[in-house]
Amino acid sequence: MPRKFIKRFMPDHEMIKKQKALKVFGNVLYNPNLWCLNRRSAAGAFAVGLFMAFVPLPSQMIMAAGLAIVFGVNLPLSVALVWVSNPVTMPVLFYFAYKVGAFFMSTPPQPFHFELSWQYLSEQMTTIGPPFLLGCAICGVVAGLAGYFGIRGLWRYSVVRSWQQRATR
Repeated sequence: MPRKFIKRFMPDHEMIKKQKALKVFGNVLYNPNLWCLNRRSAAGAFAVGLFMAFVPLPSQMIMAAGLAIVFGVNLPLSVALVWVSNPVTMPVLFYFAYKVGAFFMSTPPQPFHFELSWQYLSEQMTTIGPPFLLGCAICGVVAGLAGYFGIRGLWRYSVVRSWQQRATR
């Protein structure tokens, strides 16, 4: 069952409540719905976490926690899923998002060479910024929807299979 599999990797909720970055949410973290793991909360957490993984800001985890609180989905799972875009996978995901955005804007992809300077960043954001941000939005929505419906389907499949196994016994 997905519940047992997911619970193995979830951190303790007391440890998460003690995180300094999450103190901005106050007593809202004591809501038991944020810590339970059922089909609705897991699917919603996948949607929130995978959507926020494509947000090109350094505060993805805090924003994922905020959205998890707003939508009442599993908080640890939504924050953990943001790490799909970790420092190793981020260049690949964001380059893919840029290509998707360039495709939808019908603009040819610009050649890429990286320099670590503010001038370079401000210059590049005028040329590659709009397709990159559009691509991030499209990829985030698609990944969130795929995660949501994928987990709901997987959860339903495992429950039906469990019922069938119980019936044959």
